[in-house]
Amino acid sequence: MRSHAHIALRRLTGRAFAAAIALAAAATPAAAADFDTVAEAAYVMDLNTGATLLDLNADEPRPPASMSKLMTLNMLFEAIESGQVALEDSFSVSSRARAMGGSRMFLDEGDRPTVEELIRGITVLSGNDATVTVAEGLAGSEAQFANQATLRARELGLENTTIANASGMPDPDHRMSMRDLALLSARIIEQFPQYYDYLSEPEWSYGGITQPNRLPLLDEGLGLDGLKTGFTSEAGYSLVGSAQQGDRRIIFVIGGLESEEARAEEAERIINWAFRQFRESTLLEPGQRLGSAEVWMGEGDSVGLVVEEAVQTLLPIRVQDAIKAQLVHQGPVEAPIAAGNRLGELVIEIPGMETLRVPVVAEHPVARGGFGVRLRTAAEQLTRRLMREAADL
Repeated sequence: MRSHAHIALRRLTGRAFAAAIALAAAATPAAAADFDTVAEAAYVMDLNTGATLLDLNADEPRPPASMSKLMTLNMLFEAIESGQVALEDSFSVSSRARAMGGSRMFLDEGDRPTVEELIRGITVLSGNDATVTVAEGLAGSEAQFANQATLRARELGLENTTIANASGMPDPDHRMSMRDLALLSARIIEQFPQYYDYLSEPEWSYGGITQPNRLPLLDEGLGLDGLKTGFTSEAGYSLVGSAQQGDRRIIFVIGGLESEEARAEEAERIINWAFRQFRESTLLEPGQRLGSAEVWMGEGDSVGLVVEEAVQTLLPIRVQDAIKAQLVHQGPVEAPIAAGNRLGELVIEIPGMETLRVPVVAEHPVARGGFGVRLRTAAEQLTRRLMREAADL
């Protein structure tokens, strides 16, 4: 017999859980359709829950320009953490690195910059010379580094990423998707927090030359605190950024804007929209009892149904009072039953989002009944069968 119970989730009280289940990771809230971006491609995700807020051509491989320097940084951070290099180690500067055009750290061939200086040269100054120096220092050549970075991207699940160089200079084979850039940014934030502050330094000096960070909105009170801009004529003005307000953090990637001003304006619009139109909500607490299931042949005649972990998701503000939930389980359940045995699911319907299906489990064990229980159960079955037969006469 299939049992159903309706639960008014809007009456539940919740609190934020740092390690909550991201059940809405694959769902795009309906409010995302209300945001009309001027970017050619865009992706916005909520880092706490993994929920996608905006997806516009997010899986299209595009020229990433300097945003792909994040992959160079990831490779360098991994090398530091593995003990391959240290922050105080120094790298030599080749004539090829010194000759790089575009944004520069202004390295000379006689320089021996430290790894920490090169990190700042990339994060703050977006130095193409710094990225080539890192690539050559780690892999021997930029070409070999590009091969290693592409392989590592595949291992990290960045399916639409192909690295052809360390700097993001134009190359027909150098491509990353908006989603891949967001996932890479999430990795840097979560796996290498000790280096993340480099990405928000307002300015830095090397060789007597002081240059500002190219990232817009750092001092505008919006919570933006990293990551990277990019520009080439093919890519347009692009940006991968992260902003935090309270306990929530978002990552957003936009590409194909027409000017620096348009890029900054669109970034501000996205940040305001993402934090004002969505709220992180804990729908269910760990161990919360949702109902009970009838037990057959057990020492007890019922068992509680609970969720094992917190159910947390990101909700558009306007739908929070329209959530519906239905508890579905099979019953009666034959004993013995172990605590944690899956007995059904909670089906949560949120307007404009994919239906969430949350496993429900036995709250406590129920042992199989003794001879008396089995005899009584058999007698009850016989009585019910006789009653059905009599009703059919």
